Amino acid sequence: MRLEGFRITQDDFTLRADLALPAGGRVAVIGPSGAGKSTLLNAIAGFVPLNAGAMTWAGQRIDALPPGERPLSILFQDQNLFPHLTVAQNLGLGLDPGLRHVDWGGVNGVLDRVGLAGLGGRRPAQLSGGQQSRAALARALLRARPILLLDEPFAALGPALKAEMLALVEETAGEALVVLVTHDPADARQFAKQTVLVADGVAAAPQPTAEIFANPPPALAAYLGQ
Repeated sequence: MRLEGFRITQDDFTLRADLALPAGGRVAVIGPSGAGKSTLLNAIAGFVPLNAGAMTWAGQRIDALPPGERPLSILFQDQNLFPHLTVAQNLGLGLDPGLRHVDWGGVNGVLDRVGLAGLGGRRPAQLSGGQQSRAALARALLRARPILLLDEPFAALGPALKAEMLALVEETAGEALVVLVTHDPADARQFAKQTVLVADGVAAAPQPTAEIFANPPPALAAYLGQ
């Protein structure tokens, strides 16, 4: 995915980016609160309009496409599970909002992949926090898009469970490009080979994760308290 001359302006806030993310990559996005990390993902997903620039995937422009037609899925912090539907129905929404043309065998298969076999008939409130995270991830996997955006969907989980969920993403995401917004350097170190720093109005080109934390630029050093 390439972002070229990418600019988002909202009131007195501007975010710019010129970068490329590799197909199949594992990329973390880190930076101070309010720097624009979630705004970057929302713009890629089509929920925030670009003011300038272009976004391409596999050589094709995608920035003019509506969100539902972009080659991606996104997970948010609140998981977006509907409480009045079963887990299986929540997954089915990712394939057909009317739930009329859903491969329920495929739904059960992906529930099994994320460790929720036999729980498709439950409501989200009957699941633990970790199980709800698994259900939300399962819905994204079921859509089988080549880009998966994660906007801190596991932030409310404890460290051990969060690490488990990141390992599950790595295990199940296959060849998808996965972009993870996080406030936690440990997440980036565990999951991402490359890290994008968002600070001072710029989403910088990705750098090897080990290198950027070993020798952080000033904005990242300040964020890390170094």
